[in-house]
Amino acid sequence: MKLADLRGLNIEALVAKEKELGEELFKLRFKHGIRPLENTATISAAKKSIARVKTIIAEKQSAAS
Repeated sequence: MKLADLRGLNIEALVAKEKELGEELFKLRFKHGIRPLENTATISAAKKSIARVKTIIAEKQSAAS
């Protein structure tokens, strides 16, 4: 997702998105453990997406308090 799209979501939606991305990362790692992925860059892209979501959650929580 784009950064602008993520900033438009509320905290509950961002937490759900973080959980969804975490599950995706788990599945990618599991598939890579069984058989090497064709595009291993998807693992690092998933990690970066999770980091983006966590950053936006932290920004919104600090702005709220």
